[in-house]
Amino acid sequence: MTRSLGMHMLGSMTVRWLALLALCSAYLQGGLTKAMDFTSAVAEMQHFGLAPAAPMAGATIAIEIGASLLILSGSYRWAGALVLAGFTLGATVIANRFWEMAGIERFMATNAFFEHIGLVGAFMLVAWHDLRHDKKAAA
Repeated sequence: MTRSLGMHMLGSMTVRWLALLALCSAYLQGGLTKAMDFTSAVAEMQHFGLAPAAPMAGATIAIEIGASLLILSGSYRWAGALVLAGFTLGATVIANRFWEMAGIERFMATNAFFEHIGLVGAFMLVAWHDLRHDKKAAA
């Protein structure tokens, strides 16, 4: 009985949506923060050597917010998840180059790098699940 109740709760649409919101929360927060302080967003792009900085900041905002909204709305969820997986992989290679660091900086960047690789995996699972569900529904 307890297992059945637990499976029912985990299978609820609300719990699923909240889990997706949690997965997207850093991207929504990051995109909105960059949009509200575009000057700092441009400075962040310059810090990482990305040019032209203003268009890169704009693209980052669009990706973080747009792909998150696709995931949360369920419309092309798989595409939003794959976009955020690719974005996260690229951003983590740019921002967490632990192999070029030493000491505590290397330690912290290594942890951040592999935490972000975990996010890439989570987004890939979201895409796989969504595409698998669509395939079953079409059959």
